[in-house]
Amino acid sequence: MNKGRLEAFSDGVLAIIITIMVLELRVPHDTTFAALCSLAPIFLCYAMSFIFIGIYWTNHHHLLQAAQKVSGPVLWANLHLLFWLSLIPFFTAWLGENGAAALPVAIYGGVLLCAGIAYFILTRSLLGVHDKNSKLAIAIGQDFKGKISIVIYALAIALAFVHPAFAYVLYGVVAVMWLVPDRRIESVFK
Repeated sequence: MNKGRLEAFSDGVLAIIITIMVLELRVPHDTTFAALCSLAPIFLCYAMSFIFIGIYWTNHHHLLQAAQKVSGPVLWANLHLLFWLSLIPFFTAWLGENGAAALPVAIYGGVLLCAGIAYFILTRSLLGVHDKNSKLAIAIGQDFKGKISIVIYALAIALAFVHPAFAYVLYGVVAVMWLVPDRRIESVFK
């Protein structure tokens, strides 16, 4: 099965997700700097979510560049990932309005956790249609980064109920881990 349609569809969905998020940003009705500053929590949540969507887009791109073929299960695994990513605009808006409250911070983390699990499932599905000695299999290896990300998200969700700032720090740790596209894939395909 050709992977081109999968890539194009995913790119379109991710572009729509980012568009929906930016449309949720409301212009202040007042013309003061204070009115603009009052939107800082909402903008910071938007920026954080934009970064996460960007991380998924770049790593998804690299992953599919490394893949030679896709299958029905890969298509469904990709849709599973896109489902969780499509929830990010809604929970970003809720987080922006209530970012100091434990439950929105934890549920936002739950969506990130589910997206991380879905990405892991996507990589496993892709590995299932490739040879064990394929460049993709060599590049992904044991996928320590994918596994540790899931553990960190789970820990962050629990810590959100202790203090939301702890969860934000851990979300940031995962983002920094993935900010640079997966070098394992780049190094195999040089």
